[in-house]
Amino acid sequence: MAVILILMTCSILVAGGFLVAYLWSVKSGQYDDIEGGGLRLLNESEVEISKE
Repeated sequence: MAVILILMTCSILVAGGFLVAYLWSVKSGQYDDIEGGGLRLLNESEVEISKE
């Protein structure tokens, strides 16, 4: 029975850590521009090719 309580406590702590990480990423603007990166790849005028 003690093992179940330990496992539940650990799982709640891990889930809380993931929740804090998610909230931090949303607050820092990680998900503001979802489509920008994919569309930027398709636009050839902005692509810079380095010539060595």
